[in-house]
Amino acid sequence: MQQWLTDQAHVRTRRGTVRSTTARNLTGRSAAPSDSAATNSAAPDTLLDLASNDYLGLSTDPRLKAAAVDAIERYGTGARASRVVTGTQPVHAELEEELCGLTGQPAALAFSSGYAANLGILTALGGPGTLIVRDEHCHASLIDGARLSRSPVEVFAHGDLAALDRLLAGRSQPRAVVVVESVYSVLGDAADLAETARICAKHDALLVVDEAHGIGVAGGGRGAVHSAGLAGAEHVVLTATLSKALGAQGGGVLGPAALRAHLVNTARSFIFDTGLAPAAAAAAAEACRIIAADPSLAQAVLGNAAIIAQVCGIEQAAGAVQSVPVGRAEDAAQLAVRLEAAGVLVGCFRPPSVPDGISRLRLTARADLAPEQVQHAARLVAGLVAGMVPDKADGMDAARMGAGAG
Repeated sequence: MQQWLTDQAHVRTRRGTVRSTTARNLTGRSAAPSDSAATNSAAPDTLLDLASNDYLGLSTDPRLKAAAVDAIERYGTGARASRVVTGTQPVHAELEEELCGLTGQPAALAFSSGYAANLGILTALGGPGTLIVRDEHCHASLIDGARLSRSPVEVFAHGDLAALDRLLAGRSQPRAVVVVESVYSVLGDAADLAETARICAKHDALLVVDEAHGIGVAGGGRGAVHSAGLAGAEHVVLTATLSKALGAQGGGVLGPAALRAHLVNTARSFIFDTGLAPAAAAAAAEACRIIAADPSLAQAVLGNAAIIAQVCGIEQAAGAVQSVPVGRAEDAAQLAVRLEAAGVLVGCFRPPSVPDGISRLRLTARADLAPEQVQHAARLVAGLVAGMVPDKADGMDAARMGAGAG
């Protein structure tokens, strides 16, 4: 086993796919005074964060911190048990109520993570009598949930709703669940939720929409499902993570009350998992209130996204994530290192998150960054990419992402 582990490490190094958990000192202030900083050999003390999913900058908001501290004082640092034993606290009910208020859904169930929420709903709804049909760009948690569901699974080409229609029309199973994301995490493109929901209704299928990258950004912050006029629709369910725009931790499933009751009794990633920590639940609840009261936060994200797209010469994606194609994994990894040395932290998507040949840098627009900071960082990215990959091919239409990272 040790030799195999060593061999695998060498393979990752050769392919440029090595990942790490290095701690970084992130800031909202631009660490590099000019574009010439791209040649600095030493990394700055602080980094401008264009890599995280903290779209609204709420993870450090004093109001969320205060809510979390108050919850710790009231309930302690952990839930202490599964939600179905003694782990449910009043703060969990508060969070679920605020999630419903933000998204317009009738009921919600909070999980310990967005990953657990996606595993929970698909395994609880799955089985031999349920066909699961998913978009090929769905997140790894949805792929894993489908695999664990014991259901037959069909995959349709990204955004190909005609293929979805055919798969549902030809099914033999009595039930069907269609799985998409509202905003996809690698390319940042949006699903046509209205048409997808229409096709699902036509074939008596349940539509599960992962709103991980939609809530807080799309629809004035209320999410793409709400924006599409589908909030409260009986055949539409959404999942969410609380660790992105909401600036906290955890996940949730939102939909009809009957679905919530079913999950409480059947979702293994809920029943056999310790409940969400009170501090995270309280912080996420406060974030819901802030977003619902201030749509300008979502507008600021999209404004900064427009700057990134314009400066980098790419088509603006639907959400916060703006994807700059590079090509080879080695080039993407080297660019990310050089940008970090220049004071800007960006995401680097390469295998296994994306197939060979279509690696890319992922820049995250954030509401708490000044447009000047975003423009400065985007210029650094554009300059370095142009210098390393002068004839880069976009490849977006042909990209098959498979298991997008969170």
